[in-house]
Amino acid sequence: MHLDPLIVLSAILFGGIAAQWLAWRTRLPAILFLLALGIVAGPVTGVLDPDALFGELLFPGVSLAVAVILFEGALTLRFKDIRGLADVVTKLVTIGALITWAVVSAAAHFIVGLETGLALLFGALVVVTGPTVIVPMLRTVRPTEAVASTLRWEGIVIDPLGALLAVLVFQAVAAGYAEGAGGSVPITFLTTVAAGTAIGWVAGRGLAVALRRHALPEYLHNAVTLAVVAAVFTLSDTLRHESGLLAVTVMGMTMANTRDAPIDDILDFKESLSLLLISVLFVTLAARLDPDRLQALGPSAFLLLLVVMFVARPLAVFVSAFRSKLSLSERALVAWIGPRGIVAAAVSAAFALRLEELGVEEGTVLVPLTFVVIMGTVIVQGLTARPLASLLGITEPEPRGLLVVGAHPLARRIARALQDSGYRVVMADANWESVSEARMAGLSTFYGSPVSEAADRHLDLVGIGRLLALSPSPQLNALACHRYAPEFGGGRVYWMEVGGDNAQRSSRAISRHPGTRLFGEGVNWQKLAAMAASDAEIRRTKLTDAFDFEAWLSKHQEAIPLFALTPEGRLRFFQKELPFEPGPGWTIVSLAPPRAEQEAAAEAEAAPA
Repeated sequence: MHLDPLIVLSAILFGGIAAQWLAWRTRLPAILFLLALGIVAGPVTGVLDPDALFGELLFPGVSLAVAVILFEGALTLRFKDIRGLADVVTKLVTIGALITWAVVSAAAHFIVGLETGLALLFGALVVVTGPTVIVPMLRTVRPTEAVASTLRWEGIVIDPLGALLAVLVFQAVAAGYAEGAGGSVPITFLTTVAAGTAIGWVAGRGLAVALRRHALPEYLHNAVTLAVVAAVFTLSDTLRHESGLLAVTVMGMTMANTRDAPIDDILDFKESLSLLLISVLFVTLAARLDPDRLQALGPSAFLLLLVVMFVARPLAVFVSAFRSKLSLSERALVAWIGPRGIVAAAVSAAFALRLEELGVEEGTVLVPLTFVVIMGTVIVQGLTARPLASLLGITEPEPRGLLVVGAHPLARRIARALQDSGYRVVMADANWESVSEARMAGLSTFYGSPVSEAADRHLDLVGIGRLLALSPSPQLNALACHRYAPEFGGGRVYWMEVGGDNAQRSSRAISRHPGTRLFGEGVNWQKLAAMAASDAEIRRTKLTDAFDFEAWLSKHQEAIPLFALTPEGRLRFFQKELPFEPGPGWTIVSLAPPRAEQEAAAEAEAAPA
């Protein structure tokens, strides 16, 4: 079927983003919908033929896209984060990765029949378990904090490290095919690694220093970084074939570990760009899958998948977790959850195209084999992980914690009151000073936007089941409610009205988003923030038969009731639309103007024990 290339390109872009939205709505990994869309558009209907559509630009385009994806992943790898990891995670991304590589490579060689070099390359490709597939699965499974933290950190760290391993193995394999003589392969490999490392380090260090010294205007940071990534990849690959991906990976790691380099805005931009590239890339790559080649793999591909899931992963986990604090049940669940995702598919496609250029026909089997592992692990483990966690008895109870959007003084007081009431609180804010103050106050924090891709990757929501949108930005509050309502439920998402000059715009923005408006009539962010700035204090008052809620309202007319705790410890927020009246035994937590020391002492003395 022949369609106008403009229509096809637009359809790829729109379909890819639609798949991402559908994944968000269903809380399933986006890779499933992207692969399904590509397979339907390509092998099933024949609407999309990437080779005919892109022609000679296919390989350069895929290579550049993979370069940007690897750079973005490496940009998140800070060595100080690795040093702080638990022992079991450190072993998983080192010893465990090597075990997985060895077992899968052997299986690919003896079961599928791949020659040694390609088998080693395939083993390196499927080492990576990325956060893009792990995080959605964890939110559905809701395992214990130990399991969730182990899997989440493993996915984050193994993403760039596994990609680096795959790139190094590919360079060694490609060097052998390119040179055709065994004696020159080690020299070619070493020079390729040296060239990629040197060019990547110089470029990363130079750009980081330029950003730190404000040699570039802020509005050019993202554009210049993207241009430098493309230039570094092209220059390194031109000077030394197959060194480009290594160069951009080293460049990202260098920038991430350069002190005081302002890369947060760049990371946000690269995450958005990577999302777009991944969407287009996956649809395009899935459309190139050859059903005949998949069929030709036959039972061997299925046997290889079984080895990955039932031999390589459990062996790597149980060796890595030996003598760790993880229980046997927790180790079993970690061993079962190991889906492959974005990096494996993208890098395998780039490698397969390059091997085709080198005349290695057998290299084309890398993509279908990798996709079999991806689809098998995501579908099978995604469907069975929750029942297995319940069977093993290691699922978290109904989440009691709260995610608070904003870490300003008012939000910190409310969060501290909630934490003192026995509820876990995580505060998210893009203002570093506010986040630092929250950390000093003993509150858990996330530095960054709660609606960003970084939050999806790094924000720990284990035990979190409610949202408090307390930001002074009505737009951010609305976005946060839209983002977390499908996950927490519309009845567990709360927002605070923002008044002042933005009242009308705020009203329009929040009237259409899900959730419940906090506090009473006329109570907005400006009023409470002004009270917090005037040293207003958090007060706790326990109601009795003699001192009921009406009496409390009469005595504390200037206080703003925030939330109440039932005698059983259940949390209820005060709200205009759904009012309730606390009874005896309830505790009222309010924000009230400061009072004289004598008044406070007298009330404390009169309060019932």
